[in-house]
Amino acid sequence: MYSLPPALIATQPAAPRDHCRLMVVHRAAGRIEHRRFDDLPEYFTPRDLLVLNDTKVIPARLRADGDLEILLLEETSPRHWLCLGKPGKKLRPGATLTVTPRAASAGAPPVKIEVLRSLPSGERVIRIFDNIQLADYGELPLPPYIQKQRQARHEALYLPQDAEQYQTTYADGDHAGSVAAPTAGLHFTPALLQKFNHRFLTLTVGLGTFRPVKVSDLARHTMHTEHFFIPAGLREAAADSARVVAVGTTAARVLESAPSLPAGAGATDIFIYPPRRFRRTDALLTNFHLPGSTLLMLVAAFMGLELQRRAYREAIASGYRFFSYGDAMLIL
Repeated sequence: MYSLPPALIATQPAAPRDHCRLMVVHRAAGRIEHRRFDDLPEYFTPRDLLVLNDTKVIPARLRADGDLEILLLEETSPRHWLCLGKPGKKLRPGATLTVTPRAASAGAPPVKIEVLRSLPSGERVIRIFDNIQLADYGELPLPPYIQKQRQARHEALYLPQDAEQYQTTYADGDHAGSVAAPTAGLHFTPALLQKFNHRFLTLTVGLGTFRPVKVSDLARHTMHTEHFFIPAGLREAAADSARVVAVGTTAARVLESAPSLPAGAGATDIFIYPPRRFRRTDALLTNFHLPGSTLLMLVAAFMGLELQRRAYREAIASGYRFFSYGDAMLIL
């Protein structure tokens, strides 16, 4: 855990993307450098392989009946979704809701949603009565802390550029389905990415990655299952590389869930925390993560708890910007 001044929570990304700050942490020497993201090529050779998550974020936040908010998590069968919603008292089983299209899609008709059941973990199962295009009804699910800080700073809760900025430039429309962006990848421009030997995999980012840990015994924390896909050729590319560099914690979770990298689909509920040893990830590129998050614990496992704490103290003292739209850290 750590204490973060709210002023360091980024509400907008760097412009251009690759001009954010970059903290470089050398694990063996315990040394920290302060650079800029577009300095990244200095740390790699053509024999190093960057592995990136090419998932695409869907417009998963729906507004219903004026004051209701629904966050779609996963389509479990046609028109049936696992979701979160608030206020929960209005989302009891049997409730019927009306979702209206966004102003930009005013020609689309209102759609009915029925709450089928509530799960012990707080999620709801809903049925959407019609086949819809989510782009007509949904909003991009920006993290709540971005909107909270925008509100506190009297900024607009949604900006037109969010639709582009909260997606990686390499997000694959065929791999859409995530409810949060793999944020370490947000810093890459197409030109910068082409400077690296790189390959893609896919992890559909869901609730599991971002639900905070609320138990003192970490072994009792349960991760929600998330689905991944490893394309043919990644195993061979990794075997031929000097170092495998995970771009983001989501890529790292796939690499460590299936370190032999068999091609095909899979699922993982892996929870990585100290003192776990990494089997496939040699370097990690990541953002600065929320206190108490599974993402922060993965980072602590990779770089060591004491070095992680020191790096975060230095980041705060140096004014780094935190979380999804914030600055980056390279751990070597």
